[in-house]
Amino acid sequence: MEGALAVKSVMIVVILIRCGAVPTISPSREDVFKARKYLSEFFSEVGVTAPDSKFRSSLDSFEDTLRKMQEFFGLELTGQLDSNTLEVMSRPRCGFTDVKRYGYFDGRPRWDKTEITYRITQYTPDMSRRDVDATIAKALKLYSDVIPLDFKQIRRGTADVMIMFKGQAHGDFAPFDGNGGVLAHAFSPGEGNGGNTHFDEDEDWTLTSAGANLFLVAAHEFGHALGLSHAQEPTALMYPTYQYVATEGYKLPDDDRQGVQATYGVRQPSVKPTGTPKPQPGPTAASEPVPDRCSRRLAFDAVASMQGSLYFFKHEYFWKRISSWEGITVQKIQSFWPGIKHVDAAYEYKKSNMTVLFEDNHYWAVRGNTVLPGYPKLVSDFGLPPSVAKVDAAVFVPITSRTLLFVKGKYWSYNERGGRMDPGFPKLIRRSLKGIGRRVDAAFENRGYLYFSNGARQIEYHYPRRKALRTLLNNAWMDCN
Repeated sequence: MEGALAVKSVMIVVILIRCGAVPTISPSREDVFKARKYLSEFFSEVGVTAPDSKFRSSLDSFEDTLRKMQEFFGLELTGQLDSNTLEVMSRPRCGFTDVKRYGYFDGRPRWDKTEITYRITQYTPDMSRRDVDATIAKALKLYSDVIPLDFKQIRRGTADVMIMFKGQAHGDFAPFDGNGGVLAHAFSPGEGNGGNTHFDEDEDWTLTSAGANLFLVAAHEFGHALGLSHAQEPTALMYPTYQYVATEGYKLPDDDRQGVQATYGVRQPSVKPTGTPKPQPGPTAASEPVPDRCSRRLAFDAVASMQGSLYFFKHEYFWKRISSWEGITVQKIQSFWPGIKHVDAAYEYKKSNMTVLFEDNHYWAVRGNTVLPGYPKLVSDFGLPPSVAKVDAAVFVPITSRTLLFVKGKYWSYNERGGRMDPGFPKLIRRSLKGIGRRVDAAFENRGYLYFSNGARQIEYHYPRRKALRTLLNNAWMDCN
């Protein structure tokens, strides 16, 4: 599926039970208040305020966010608090946001080790310690069966994942609220509190359908502790709402398995040694050095905005620019998106909360650092001719909901809503987009303007007026003195 204290890459996730919102055609003042709180916590668009005048003054924002919630859960897009919407809001669920990442949690972090230690510091009296140990191990084994990670329980000292059962305030910024409310919460991978998982001791922990099933809750939370987000598939373990299923012989559902394998890779079956030694592999090619981002000759392979940050791709690396005051980081493409070695073109489609990455004649759809299931696909799926061996650049234009795809001296216009190419394409770049040259190496959108790079230079372009505004060097984005 798609699921913070220490601090930039860690985020808390919780499972909540929301009670008292009775489905009704005419929502009460209390229903409206609870709905606002729900949207604020899980869709990050509307603040928690009292109803009445404040509610009416932000009605448009409320309705837009409500439609996003309805779309996520496959409901009719009414923008109103109808009975079906209120019923979904009343279900038990996880508190990890469904749509928008928090500012300090861009993408999903991952563990950069193959053995993860865990320690249970406080047990629940609802079950024997032996049953708790066995259940936690069983929940973690769901993941170690399918990815090359191993989990080791330790009895003392600081583990990677610290686990405890405790009610009310328990040492972090999210105190539990007693029986029937928050069930548990976990932190995503990272330093300090990263991976730590807490269970509310005021709940009735069981191994059955009664109370809170420890195996299912723990398995869900450990998904977040590994970096998984939520999925829209109701049968997935990482679906936002808690639901009991039979646990005997339970295996990680396909949606969750594909998500966690996209992050960590696939566990290979162990091979028993034979009497004949295996030939030793020859030397592997050394990695290319990190390009000089401040070079005046810097040329980009691709650029794209992703969840509020800019990603600049060059060879096997990318630079990430979060904001003008937080600096620039560099990382290997393959360490962030396993299976992708270089990126020729990229663009973000915010409506689907995904970014498309092109490599040679294939493309992937990703969310954060997770490759979505079913990829890679051929670029011909876009409607490009089979002869196209590489897309040079791509950019989504928000005002038209079109993605422009550049190949040599031509470009195509892809209708994202309709899922097809616009008629009349391809067109010559030099004739239809005058002022940007004959060819585009990289393209991206930022703050309402388009930027088209060719070599070390780029053109700032105002698309509604079809007008080139100014010429920049690519390294202008690299915080160079």
